[in-house]
Amino acid sequence: MVKKICPDDRWAWVEIDLSALRRNTTAFKRRLSRGVKMMCVVKADAYGHGAVRCVNAMHTAGADQFAVATVAEGVALRDAGIEWPILILSQPPIQSVQTLVERDLMPCVYEPDFALALGEAAAAAGRVAKYHLIVDTGMTRIGVAPSEAVELRRTIDFHRGIECAGTLTHFATADVLDDWDFALQLNRFRNAVQAIHDAGMETGLVHCNNTPATILHQECQFDMCRVGIGLYGLQPAETTIGAIDLEPVMSVRGRVTRAVYPEVGAGVGYGMTYRVPKRNIQIATVPIGYADGLSRTLSNNMDVIVGGRRVPQVGNICMDQFMFAVDVNTTRTYCPMPEVREGDVVTLIGVDGDERVTADEMAQLRGTINYEVVCDFGLRLQKIYV
Repeated sequence: MVKKICPDDRWAWVEIDLSALRRNTTAFKRRLSRGVKMMCVVKADAYGHGAVRCVNAMHTAGADQFAVATVAEGVALRDAGIEWPILILSQPPIQSVQTLVERDLMPCVYEPDFALALGEAAAAAGRVAKYHLIVDTGMTRIGVAPSEAVELRRTIDFHRGIECAGTLTHFATADVLDDWDFALQLNRFRNAVQAIHDAGMETGLVHCNNTPATILHQECQFDMCRVGIGLYGLQPAETTIGAIDLEPVMSVRGRVTRAVYPEVGAGVGYGMTYRVPKRNIQIATVPIGYADGLSRTLSNNMDVIVGGRRVPQVGNICMDQFMFAVDVNTTRTYCPMPEVREGDVVTLIGVDGDERVTADEMAQLRGTINYEVVCDFGLRLQKIYV
């Protein structure tokens, strides 16, 4: 049975297992060839797991650098005392160059105006700002075209205020085995890197492997690999299952705030989309709703675990609460089910006894991916580190 740990002000929380996080980080570190660095992606508050605590745990397990999505995310890490290299996985607005220089944050670069503005801000502060050149090899999202990479470098390299610390691309189909598009992207990236070298310019750390590529494509580790979702114990794709053992880091739990026996036919929740079908049905309430990441699309279509047993969620999920039903005589498998009481722990994602609900199960019910599920739960619910 799970422990009854929870915040004092609300019976709803996420548990973050830092030991599992460290073991996952070590598992990825061991996959890297000797001398290859590991950049851990901690954007979106470490995919909802809490960036500051995760960064420190990852570093103890071998992480070399870190990556975020926005300048604000990078600043938050610096404010928390994180001093290791931090890459912004985009080219932010040109108005942010002063902050980038002051907080020692490395942006991705693919436009000359931004790069030169960054150089001017750095030179004015008596510093040299590091950046990573990002090459668009086929994802059509951000980056300089491979054919224009050398010309961009020639346009900006004269500036004494900037230094290329890395060259990267991002794969769109690294999880697809024997994929032509992946091979094409990799070939374009290799050619761009070689062209930069042939022009007599430094590339800094060359990196292209994301989480699935780190698992499936050791042949293109180059100088560094960027690992994201796998660190948190979630597989990036079906093709990576079995290739690496990972432990889920996040569990989502709440405690029952009310449990009653309504009359037969009583409606539950907005719209009364569920009605009590017979006697001895107990309806219990948990203070977690769609504002906490429990998508309303799951209404009447998911299970939770209480007392080591699966029970169905019923009624429309509210903004801050949801309800579930318990047949105190039987469950769906016709095993005896004890009465639920106020304060009982309810598991939305995680393990209780012999039962488990995973982020992948919830993602499938929602028609999305596990990334979105854990990010959503990390937005409002308090995190408890165990």
